[in-house]
Amino acid sequence: HVLRFVRQQTSIRDRLEERLWRHDTDRVEVLVREYRACLAAVALAACGQQGAPPASDSELPRQRQADAVAHTMVYECSDDYTFVARIQRDTAWIFLPQRTVALLQVPSDSGARYEGDEVTLGIIAEKARLQQGNAAARECVNNRRRAVWEHAKLNGADFRAVGNEPGWHLEIYHDRIVLITDYGAARYEFDTPEPVAEPNAFHTTYRTEDNSHSLTVLLESQRCRDTMSGEEFETTVTVTLDDKTFSGCGRPLH
Repeated sequence: HVLRFVRQQTSIRDRLEERLWRHDTDRVEVLVREYRACLAAVALAACGQQGAPPASDSELPRQRQADAVAHTMVYECSDDYTFVARIQRDTAWIFLPQRTVALLQVPSDSGARYEGDEVTLGIIAEKARLQQGNAAARECVNNRRRAVWEHAKLNGADFRAVGNEPGWHLEIYHDRIVLITDYGAARYEFDTPEPVAEPNAFHTTYRTEDNSHSLTVLLESQRCRDTMSGEEFETTVTVTLDDKTFSGCGRPLH
């Protein structure tokens, strides 16, 4: 029985890895619950055979809330080794160059510690220590600038843009556009409209509105440099919220 539960656990883990890499966030939370149930079943040798039901539309708002409380880090290690960690509740998803691993939180004297599949991750503030099997441990530091973009990507965003003075950012999802302005003080959310692409002009336009505001997003295929960081982007972005215009840069996330 235990062998069967381990096989079931492995199957669920493989499906989770596939869904995460495909950014199918609607299904991830359900699979995480199923995976945890089978982890417990291996210890108790009492895992049921019925899987969790598929995610329904009513579960999507809960998934968005879960995304909001998740934390994403991009760890850069001393030997040019880089990996992404996605922490959600007591589970850490580690996107290593060779594979993706789900780790569960274990007691720790200091910071947070996650273990699983011969991988151990210890986190204290912005620093992390990664141990894989018998290999030497890697000392790593979170790159917060990169982590913001990876976080949006894992949340399911297809495109992200940023601008300054005052600071703002915009994320385009398949079903919604989220605009944050005034350094995070104001938030606007709209349904994603059908984009209007003009190939000869090399730009795409989104026009949408709700009961209170109208929004136009213009994406132009022109190189753009962030006015604060100096980082270069492949897309120039102009956002018009009602009668206020924001200029910035962006890139697709997939």
